[in-house]
Amino acid sequence: MTSFLSFLKPAPYQPLIKDQTVINQDYRHWRFRILYSLFFGYAIFYFTRKSYTFIMPYLAQDLNLSYTQLGFLSSILYITYGISKFLSGVQADRSNPRYFMAIGLMMTGVFNILFAFSSSLWLFALFWGLNGWFQAWGWPACCKQLNYWYAKSERGLWYGICSTSHNLGGALIPILAVYLALQFNWRVAMLVPAGISIIMGLILIERLRDVPRTLGLPSVEIYRKEKTECESDSLTEHSLLSVKDILFKQVLTNKLVWIMSISYFFVYVVRIAVNDWIFMYLTEEKSVDAYLASWAVSAFEIGGFVGMIIAGWSSDYIWKGNRVPSMVICALGMVFSTLGLWYLPAHYVYLDLVLLALIGAFVFGPQMIVGLAAAEFVDKRAVSASNGFTGTIGYFGAACAGMPIGFMIDEWGWNGFFLTMLASSLVIFLILLPLWSAGGKYNMQSARLNTSPEVKPKEA
Repeated sequence: MTSFLSFLKPAPYQPLIKDQTVINQDYRHWRFRILYSLFFGYAIFYFTRKSYTFIMPYLAQDLNLSYTQLGFLSSILYITYGISKFLSGVQADRSNPRYFMAIGLMMTGVFNILFAFSSSLWLFALFWGLNGWFQAWGWPACCKQLNYWYAKSERGLWYGICSTSHNLGGALIPILAVYLALQFNWRVAMLVPAGISIIMGLILIERLRDVPRTLGLPSVEIYRKEKTECESDSLTEHSLLSVKDILFKQVLTNKLVWIMSISYFFVYVVRIAVNDWIFMYLTEEKSVDAYLASWAVSAFEIGGFVGMIIAGWSSDYIWKGNRVPSMVICALGMVFSTLGLWYLPAHYVYLDLVLLALIGAFVFGPQMIVGLAAAEFVDKRAVSASNGFTGTIGYFGAACAGMPIGFMIDEWGWNGFFLTMLASSLVIFLILLPLWSAGGKYNMQSARLNTSPEVKPKEA
């Protein structure tokens, strides 16, 4: 284990490049290369995370599984993902994101393959739980890279663009998985995404790099001529916070991180409820063709694509770095679009598509912004841990959208499903609304805590 963690350790800082022309050229090259690598890499994480969602009807038919058992498997992934995301966030702050993200992606492929060759509920639970553990290695690495390569004044937009990788992966996997399940079987629908993820992991190792100083570049704040967010930005070698400082001075005692985390819990209840159950709702309750229903889920993701970019852009350029107003507006939109989908009669499938796209826009906007805000409420050297903590709380919400909702559907039908979505949307709105007026008053002072650098890695 020690040698493995040593393999993940951050790359050494290199001497600073002096030529400003070279700095400008290198920054342009590496910012673009790292952004598209993160984008496509994280999109493929969704191939191995969501393949199960779209083989559920075929798995249930083949092995005679109930809604509760199907929901149990969903909850297993979300619980292990949630626990791992906090722990992996702490580790990601102290690791090279190049290898951290790539290894995580390849391991998800391995456990999807093992799932595909299983037929026992308990083996499914084991392999799907381990898949969830390594799924959590993806976004903390992305979060770290985005905070080191993009400055605060522009970060909302670029964070939003990178976050749309969720939607690319989420929009493609239902089409791919349903096609493979219909043409072959559910096992093939698991194996193909798994193979793609392993190949993509190898590509990430070749494409990604560590933070700018490991390439001889100054911090992005110096490059962009902006105020530094962290004292380590001006240091000449790695200055890591201790695990104790990360946990107890940056994250667990930070009131704003807790508010964002509770909001995230309910955002994920709504998001995962739609992701995991709307396909079955449309096919079974509204008798929509399976292939068309898969496109309805894609509409949710496409709406999320647009919502993330608009939310990120508006938080930068309309609200001047205040992330809360975008989240409050989206929460209100979630309430009304959920009501619309609930009361829309059957046989209006194209209106279902429109409403799901709207729900996607209003759900993915705050999902992206909550993670960004939580990262900005701490020292830059703790961004992965902060993002991981909010993700952990969020995925406990996701777990509540698995087995508990499956049980509710078994017992009370789809009305219980929609009541849960509606109540969660209202809670998000009520939690965040008081922060809107205080938005200009909160800032990163919560991150300016008494943190001291740990022993620094030696230069190579």
